[in-house]
Amino acid sequence: MSPRAVVTGGAGFLGSHLCERLVSEGWQVMCFDSLLTGDAANLAGILGQEGLRFENHDVTNHLDVDGPVDWVLHLASPASPRDYLEHPIHTLKVGALGTLRALGLAKAKGAGFLLASTSEVYGDPKVHPQPESYWGNVNPVGPRGVYDEAKRFAEALGMAYHRTHGIPVKIARIFNTYGPRMRKDDGRAVPTFIQQALIGEPITVHGEGSQTRSLCYVADLVEGLWRFLVSDHLGPLNLGNPEEIKILELAQLIAALGGERSQIVFVERPEDDPEVRCPDIGLARVVLAWEPEVSLRDGLDRTIAWARESWA
Repeated sequence: MSPRAVVTGGAGFLGSHLCERLVSEGWQVMCFDSLLTGDAANLAGILGQEGLRFENHDVTNHLDVDGPVDWVLHLASPASPRDYLEHPIHTLKVGALGTLRALGLAKAKGAGFLLASTSEVYGDPKVHPQPESYWGNVNPVGPRGVYDEAKRFAEALGMAYHRTHGIPVKIARIFNTYGPRMRKDDGRAVPTFIQQALIGEPITVHGEGSQTRSLCYVADLVEGLWRFLVSDHLGPLNLGNPEEIKILELAQLIAALGGERSQIVFVERPEDDPEVRCPDIGLARVVLAWEPEVSLRDGLDRTIAWARESWA
């Protein structure tokens, strides 16, 4: 019998790519998404296939599935600053109640559980690059705290279920990921810069653009999640690209690749915007034999080509 997974947030940017991978590997996938920030069109390539069932459902409500389940993969959450600042209470509810519902389903089914956590649990880090052993520097009462603390709580709840009920709980700390199916208006740097470059608008860089990010192409990230899922390792585990770039340099690169001579303008930095972000992926290299393969330039080329067609 084929393995069966429940994926929450499966119609989102990352969730839809992961659902595709699971179906391609012969898994049966039950996908839940409230479509608050996801889009059923992201699943167009596999909707209607035998391996996928989709249900429009908010996982902060009761979660139940008929039949056996091998893994519950909890990806549901607003994930961009624009989204979680617009939906702060729901972001906290998904991190708390949604995680509780998903863990309850895993417990009831005797299934394993994978949490899509985030590099944001490290906050504005004082340790660089960030290893899994670092506890973070998070402002719990700042505007970004609704996302940071939702994910930190989700990690703590997952480990409580692991220790109390013996559920295998895998925690993936995902660093900045980009690629096809990002929403042009989600507020993150890559889609914002690409959209501005494609229509010839000024590219808006926060502050002086000296802050850094480490960007991982979505195909590489999904490969890491897949290897993590089928491994014996539980985590927490960093998944991301350790190649760091300044935001100003990213804007300049996207302006060049976008084919327009977009001017770069500087705007005010958001509160609690992290100064640096870079994963230490030494553990992933050892336990998964994994590291990103797609260069930033190549990944941006692919993403821009997709955006030209999809955002027109």
